[in-house]
Amino acid sequence: MSARLLCEGRVVIVTGAGRGLGRAHALAYAAEGARLVVNDLGVGLDGVPAADSPARRVAEEIRAAGGEAVAHGGDIATAEGAASLVRAALDTYGRLDTLVNNAGFLRDRMLVNLDEDDWDAVMRVHLKGHFLPLRQAAAHWRAEARAGRAPDARVVNTSSGAGLLGSVGQGNYSAAKAGIVALTLVAAAEMERHGVQVNAIAPAARTRMTERTFADTMAAPGSGFDAMDPGNVSPLVVWLGSAASAGVTGRVFETEGGRITVMEGWRPGPSIDKGARWTPGEAGETARELLTRAETPGAVYGAR
Repeated sequence: MSARLLCEGRVVIVTGAGRGLGRAHALAYAAEGARLVVNDLGVGLDGVPAADSPARRVAEEIRAAGGEAVAHGGDIATAEGAASLVRAALDTYGRLDTLVNNAGFLRDRMLVNLDEDDWDAVMRVHLKGHFLPLRQAAAHWRAEARAGRAPDARVVNTSSGAGLLGSVGQGNYSAAKAGIVALTLVAAAEMERHGVQVNAIAPAARTRMTERTFADTMAAPGSGFDAMDPGNVSPLVVWLGSAASAGVTGRVFETEGGRITVMEGWRPGPSIDKGARWTPGEAGETARELLTRAETPGAVYGAR
């Protein structure tokens, strides 16, 4: 008897799945027996819609390999688009088990050159594009739990090293990706009692976004292990989206090549309590003293 596939019978949504990381995730889930809703609006690097349908191509690729997949081309950064995304899973397969939020794009500028439209566009797709599908899926799973059909559901969000440590020239992207981490922590705490686990990854891989900005480090090698292949990230994403990850929630994992790291976020460091109000001078002297005992901040990242 053949071994049971890790995601056999599970229904998985992957947003931004037409190319890069999202496509790799969708293919990896399908290889482990999942039934897919492949979402992609089909936009360029700047978020402007393109003429082709990458979601349809990936869905066809999965079906050609013997898997099950449907394409969804809606804008998941709108309430209706997010609602139709979840409906696509329920109408096609009758259930939803895993949501992978992956969609995003870049509009890089130094802060003084970053206009409001560039800020809003990146926030909309990355942060709102995580929130709206998550809200729709969470509402469904809560209703299932209240009806006595407790789900064993998973959400995998996509942050970035830029969101964890900052990235010069990417104030909008870094802020959005940091917001995704906070959203992950809140959703994990709120949804655990309804049978939902929520985690995030901070991946490093070759995508349309990174291969231009970091052409040298992202280039595929002539031979040997291709550390920047987006497929390297997908095994962890598949595991996090499966029932095998039971008990893991509210965590952030950095993953690059063959390396997986559990990220440890803000936590209290050195502290002094005067027990009364400081003067500005005293506060400054105390802050400098504490900094001599604190860890040095991590390096500033580029786009991930």
